Amino acid sequence: MRKRRAFTLIELLVVIAIIGILIGLLLPAVQKVREAASRAQCANNAKQLALAVHSYHDAEKRFPPNQFGPPHGTWLGGPDGQAWSWLARLLPHIEQDNLYRQGGIPNKTLLASGIMDRQIPLFLCPSDGHSNAGPRLDAGNLAGYPTGQTNYKGVAGANWGDDLDGDGPNIPTDWRNKGANGSFDGHAQGDGIFYRRDFLRHLRLTHIKDGTSNTFMIGEDLPSKTWWCSWPYANNATGTCAIPPNVKKADGKDYAAWNWQNNESFRSQHPGGLHFAFADGSVRFIFDAIALTTYRATATIKGGELSGP
Repeated sequence: MRKRRAFTLIELLVVIAIIGILIGLLLPAVQKVREAASRAQCANNAKQLALAVHSYHDAEKRFPPNQFGPPHGTWLGGPDGQAWSWLARLLPHIEQDNLYRQGGIPNKTLLASGIMDRQIPLFLCPSDGHSNAGPRLDAGNLAGYPTGQTNYKGVAGANWGDDLDGDGPNIPTDWRNKGANGSFDGHAQGDGIFYRRDFLRHLRLTHIKDGTSNTFMIGEDLPSKTWWCSWPYANNATGTCAIPPNVKKADGKDYAAWNWQNNESFRSQHPGGLHFAFADGSVRFIFDAIALTTYRATATIKGGELSGP
């Protein structure tokens, strides 16, 4: 019988090299498929939140409010106030009614509620490993207290540059912009749907004069890039479109996570852009390359500007 010839070392190395090349070609394709699935799930999350906002609006005849500052706490904020966010108000409309009742929202303080550390799956983008890792300990005004994360925040509009009810006028920002309502204060007088003091204004769908299909309502953010991002707290649940999407400094680097004046905005892990839910409940992917004038115009509720990407 003839003896079977074994592989030589060179042949074995060639086979291993070919397998390595095939794996190298396959891995990017697998990653693209995974990201496509995560992106689709993220869009669905935004859609469900938009529908929940409409459900709240149908029941209460207004958008879910944020309640920050007096009489719900001091201007300095923190866990000892009743500064609940619009996301917290949505809990009964996303099958979290038991959590809403357990936390005594909106009457208990965040700390007394015992639920401010909860992670709500619908609030988390599957592409963001950081937000899915658990509650954060460095949320703005809540440092040291475990706080549930969110990848979705309300759109405050596009006016930015003053903070008349907090730190005073002319905040140090690279993105100062006068709003469609004549104000630079995106915290207390936002020209969009959600801002941290919007409990003072009973906004309804009929007040959106620019058209619900042309107006941003909810956008994505990354808690790893900014301290001002958590679901329970009104001061962490909104962002401004005065600042461009996935913003960078002039040198191409990120703004520091504490620099709310330049990063209280919207960003994502998805290549090239991020999702926004519009006031009509639709969800669209907005590219980073969108013109800033169009981006800002689409964030206001009655500016009459050219908008609708």
